[in-house]
Amino acid sequence: MRAVVQRVRHARVDVGGETVGKIGPGLLILLGVGTGDGHRECVWLADRVAKLRIFPDDAGKMNLDVRTVGGSVLVVSQFTLYGDCTSGRRPGFSQAARPEVASPLVNQFVEELVALGVPVATGRFGADMQVELVNDGPVTLIMDTPLKTSGNTPVEGELPKP
Repeated sequence: MRAVVQRVRHARVDVGGETVGKIGPGLLILLGVGTGDGHRECVWLADRVAKLRIFPDDAGKMNLDVRTVGGSVLVVSQFTLYGDCTSGRRPGFSQAARPEVASPLVNQFVEELVALGVPVATGRFGADMQVELVNDGPVTLIMDTPLKTSGNTPVEGELPKP
C-alpha cells in the first residue's frame, strides 16, 4: 500500500457537487492499493498513520500524533499512486490492485484506523472526486508498506512490527 499523508488545517472531498467527506485539523491520506497488498498491509499502515508524530507539541517540535491532538483523517482512494511513468507518455497501472481487490482493502484500512480511535471520513471509491485542502506546514509524507520486490512483481515479505 502507498499513502500520501498531508497534515491539514481542513480538507474535504466532493463528488458531483456533493461533499461526501470533510474534516477539520488532521490528516488527508491519498491511499493506493498495490498488487499483492492484503490484510497485513492494512494493519501495518493504519498503525503507522495513527501513531505518526507530525503535529507540534508546546515547544513546536513535531512530537504528537493525530489522536493526541484530537484530529481526524480523511481517506481518499487513489489508484494513480501506482502509476508507472518510466516509459512512454501515458502512465501504466499494472502495479495497482484491481478495483474488486482494492475497494475492500481501502474499507479495511479505514476500519483499522477507527479501531485505533481515529475519527475517519472518506471519499467515494472509484468516483471522480474533487479534493480541497489547506496543507498545514506544509507537511507531506509518502509512506509505502515494506514489501520485498522481485523485478516488477511484489513478493510478500515480513512486515516489521508496527
